[in-house]
Amino acid sequence: MHHLILLNDPPYGTERSFNGLRMAHALTKNDPEAEVTVFLMADAVLCARAGQKTPDGYYNLERMLRRVLSAKGRVLMCGTCMEARGLTEGDTMEGASRSTMDELARVTLAADKVLVF
Repeated sequence: MHHLILLNDPPYGTERSFNGLRMAHALTKNDPEAEVTVFLMADAVLCARAGQKTPDGYYNLERMLRRVLSAKGRVLMCGTCMEARGLTEGDTMEGASRSTMDELARVTLAADKVLVF
């Protein structure tokens, strides 16, 4: 089953992106055949910023996104949202890809389930 998870909130300050990535991890853990695509929009594109430093014991969304990638998932970032926030591909973690609304439309149409956080 193909799952699309859309994240909209910033990496820190609210827990929506954190909870969306917890769900992505749970899906891959409970169904090894699951295909998970995480699409980062709006302030959520900052979740893929490389080199995040968080206090010990605090969640780190860069690490959580790496778990999605290591489970053969995809991490896509809205290019327009990146530009609006001054985020370049050089600022982002390895494995996350700049994307478009057209690609989001294709992934949405191909998904069996769409979850929005």
